[in-house]
Amino acid sequence: MNHVANRGIDIIAKSKGISPDTNTLASTFEELNIDSLDKINISFEVEEAFNIDIPDEALGTIRTVGDMVDGVTKLRYAKPSSAIATPSN
Repeated sequence: MNHVANRGIDIIAKSKGISPDTNTLASTFEELNIDSLDKINISFEVEEAFNIDIPDEALGTIRTVGDMVDGVTKLRYAKPSSAIATPSN
């Protein structure tokens, strides 16, 4: 797994108080008991961790951990590389 996937899984695990080993890219937010409020809180963490802005309308399309990782990857590559800050963790 790449850095974005590992970091995303860690953010979700921390947010839900579960082991990172319990979720994979195929895990659905429903399986992980992530409700709409959790999704918003996780999106704030992800935005901060990767120095990106997730469009509000994109939140409704994220159903799995893999969807989140794909979205973050696309947003990171859409920015000029000089605008991307390296996460401190």
